[in-house]
Amino acid sequence: MIYPESLEKLINYYKKLPGIGEKNAERLALATLNFKEEDLDKFSDAIRNVKKIHKCSICGHLTEGDICNICADPSRDKNLICVIEDYKSVFSFEKAGNFRGVYHVLNGLISPADNIGPDNINLSSLVKRVEAAKKPELILALKSTVEGETTTLYIKKIFEKKNVLISRLSYGIPMGAEIDYLDIITLDKALEDRKKISD
Repeated sequence: MIYPESLEKLINYYKKLPGIGEKNAERLALATLNFKEEDLDKFSDAIRNVKKIHKCSICGHLTEGDICNICADPSRDKNLICVIEDYKSVFSFEKAGNFRGVYHVLNGLISPADNIGPDNINLSSLVKRVEAAKKPELILALKSTVEGETTTLYIKKIFEKKNVLISRLSYGIPMGAEIDYLDIITLDKALEDRKKISD
């Protein structure tokens, strides 16, 4: 053991974070040593307080209260529901700042290969929300993989006779991308989701 035991433990915990290797963990641990006592207390409190976070009882997003700040916001359109795989996608949409509807976090995708069926993800509460809405529209913002497509088809099937407008994100070619560098799935989706530009 090169480092004192307490520092070694701290390095090992930093290494548990995604994308943090040995060198970065050492750097972070050594930087933590330079924190003032007050900052160390606040840092440890911030880590401890993360345990207060749980899933919103309405949408499944992260919150410290019963419902998240998005579901609690009266200015959001409760009839416009963006269906996403996990809470990380909520943060991406919110950073973009253009979406004024609400979200529904599935916390997973249907994947028969991994024994994940419709009952294993947050679908039953989505049905209740749609039934309670006046003129519901679902925006399916799921990734373009076998699991994402399977989940999309399943959701379409649930609501096909329930007068629900369903749309999905357009999957296509990013701005500035070279056509010959694109993968086949992206090209296929770009063709499938093409938009008419002539009258």
